Amino acid sequence: MSNEQIVRVEPSAAIPGGEVSVECSGYDTSNLRECRVTFDGAEGRMVGAAPWRVLAIVPETLEEGGEAAVVLESRDQRRSEPARLRVGRKLAEDLHMVANPAVDPDDGSVYVTRSGSRGQRMPVSLFRIDPRGEMSGVTGEITNPTGIAFDSLGQMYVTSRMDGSVYRVTPFHEVVPFARDLGVATGLAFDRAGRMYVGDRTGTIHRVNGKGESEVWALLEPSVAAYHLAFGPDEYLYVTGPTVSSHEAVQRIDRDGRASVFFKGLGRPNGLAFDAAGNLYVAASYRGRRGVIRITPDGGEASLFVSGMNVVGLCFNAAGEMIVATNEAVYSLALGVRGTLVK
Repeated sequence: MSNEQIVRVEPSAAIPGGEVSVECSGYDTSNLRECRVTFDGAEGRMVGAAPWRVLAIVPETLEEGGEAAVVLESRDQRRSEPARLRVGRKLAEDLHMVANPAVDPDDGSVYVTRSGSRGQRMPVSLFRIDPRGEMSGVTGEITNPTGIAFDSLGQMYVTSRMDGSVYRVTPFHEVVPFARDLGVATGLAFDRAGRMYVGDRTGTIHRVNGKGESEVWALLEPSVAAYHLAFGPDEYLYVTGPTVSSHEAVQRIDRDGRASVFFKGLGRPNGLAFDAAGNLYVAASYRGRRGVIRITPDGGEASLFVSGMNVVGLCFNAAGEMIVATNEAVYSLALGVRGTLVK
C-alpha cells in the first residue's frame, strides 16, 4: 500500500507550462530517478522534490484543458491517490498579446491581437475568437494594437502604441480614428460615466470625452512596457506599469487624479481585472511564483490564483470563465468567477 498522499495542489488552476506546488506527505524521494508526477497520465517536469512538496511544470500537451488528475509516483511504482487541477483550454496561438484580451458583451466573443514589435505592420493585427472557438481576422489597419475595451454601449475601442491613437472598431469591422496625440497609448478603460481613460507609458493618464478630446488627468512614473488600467467597484482607477524593479506596485487613482499605492510586492505586473466581489487579479509574479495573482479588496492579502508563464493579461466572460493571455497564446479556464461589467 502506498504511503504517498497529496494534501493539495496549489494553486488549484494553471495553464500549460505553469508551475504548481503539490503539497504532500510521506512521499519517498530517496531515489529521485524513480520519482514522477503525472497530469492525466502525462509526465510533468519536476523542478523540486521533498517528502512534503513537489514542484512541477504542467505539460504543454494538456492544451485541451479541463480537470486533470495529478498523481505522484515513487519507487516500486507506488502511486498516490489523484488530486485535481483545473487546466486552461487553449483557444488560440501564434499571437502577440501585450495587454488584456477583451470579451464582447453582446455575444461573448474574445478579441486578441498579433501586435508585433514597435512599428511592425501585420497583415492582420486584431482577431476575434467566437464562442465556438473559431478565430477569424478583424483588421490589419491598426499598427501595434495594445489595449482593447468596450464601452457601456458595447462599442469596441483599441489603442495603438505606434501612433498614440485610439480607434473605434464598428460591428462591421470598420476602423475609425477616435482620439489622437496620446503618447505611447497602451492601457484603456471606461468609468461608470462613460469617460475613457488611456495610459501613456511615458507617465500620463489621459481622460477622453465622447468627442475624442483629451486632457491630462494623472501623472505617474514612466513604464518600460505599458500602462494597464481597470476600474474597481470603488470607482477608483487601478494602474500597473512594469519597470525594472522586482517589487512593483498597483497604483490606485482617486476621482481627482491623485495616486496612491494599493498593493506593493509584484514582479512585472501587467494586465488586471476585477471580479464581482471586488478581488483584483493581476498578471504578475509574486514571491517568486508567476501567473495571475489575486489581491483581496482591501489590498491586505495576495496569492497565486492561476499558475502560468509569460502571462500578460486576463479578462472574464459572462459564463464565469477567466480568459488568460500569454504573449503568444490565449486560454480559457472555467473557474466560476464573475467579472465586473461597465454599466
